[in-house]
Amino acid sequence: MKNKVNYITIILILVITIFSSPIIRAGEIKKLDYQVLESYQHDPQAFTQGLEIHNNYLYEGTGLYGRSSLRKVEIESGQVLKKINLDQEYFGEGITILNNKIYQLSWKENTAFVYDLDFNLIKTFNYQKQGWGLTNNGQHLIMSNGSEFITFRDPETFKSIKKIEVKNGDQKIKNINELEYHKGFIYANIWQTDYIIKINAQNGSVPAYLDLSGILKTDYQGEIDVLNGISYDPENNNFLVTGKLWPKIYRINITEKTPK
Repeated sequence: MKNKVNYITIILILVITIFSSPIIRAGEIKKLDYQVLESYQHDPQAFTQGLEIHNNYLYEGTGLYGRSSLRKVEIESGQVLKKINLDQEYFGEGITILNNKIYQLSWKENTAFVYDLDFNLIKTFNYQKQGWGLTNNGQHLIMSNGSEFITFRDPETFKSIKKIEVKNGDQKIKNINELEYHKGFIYANIWQTDYIIKINAQNGSVPAYLDLSGILKTDYQGEIDVLNGISYDPENNNFLVTGKLWPKIYRINITEKTPK
C-alpha cells in the first residue's frame, strides 16, 4: 500500500510541476519588468476574455454561458458605454478590431461573430476546434485555441493562412489564451497562470516573458478569477491588463529587466 501511495504521489508531483509552470526553463529566456502607471475601475462581473483599445476606448469581450457580452468601455471611469449580450448558447471569447470591424470568438460553439463599430452583426464564420484568444497584425486575424498552435486567418473568409507552433526551445507551450499583437510579437496570457509570454510572430519562439504575480491590489471580497486580458494602447505606448472578474484594470509599462 505504501508503494502505491508513493507512486501516486510521484505522479501528482509530476503533473503539478508540468502544468503549473508553462515556462519550465524560464532561465533560458528573458524576464521582462513592468511598472504600474495607473489603475482603473473594472466591472467585477465581467469574465474578461478579450480586450482591444480602439480610438481611445476599450472594447471588451466577456464569457460564461448566459453572461457573455461585447462592450465599449470608457477607460478612465470603467463606465460601460455600450453593451450587447450574446445568446445564452454562446460562451464569448477573444475579440479584435480590424478594418473597423469587431471580431468575437466563441469557446466551443465554433462560431465567430463580425460586427460593425455600432455592434450591429454583419456576419458569422465557422471554424474547427475551440476559440480562445484573438488579435490581428493589420492584415490577418491571429487566433489561439488553447493548444501550442496560433493560427493566422483571412479576415474576409476566416480561412487559415498559416500556423505557428509556440515553443521555448523544444518545449511546447500550451494553454495560450488572450492575445495582443505589437511590433512583430504576440503577447499572450497563459491560462491559469500569472504569465504573459512574448512570442515571435514569424516562428513561434518565445524570447521573453512577464510575471504579473501580485499585481492585483484590492480589498474586494467577491469572486476573483485568473489573469486574462492584455491590450496595447498606441496613444500612450503602454498596455492595459486585467483578469476575469477583476475589479481593477491596470495600465503598465513593459520594459527589459535591468541586469543586477
